[in-house]
Amino acid sequence: MGSLLQYAIVFLIVAIIAAFFAFGGVAGTAMEGARILFWVALVFFVISAVVGLVRRA
Repeated sequence: MGSLLQYAIVFLIVAIIAAFFAFGGVAGTAMEGARILFWVALVFFVISAVVGLVRRA
């Protein structure tokens, strides 16, 4: 799951750099990619936490 967050951070950095240089289309696409990867990583984290708690009980 760490690599998903790393990719999200990379996409976010690309979006910020692209926005700085006024590449609106690239910035928007990279930002959406970062957002999607962040939410996927968050969902995987919640699922892992729930499965870990169920196994303990």
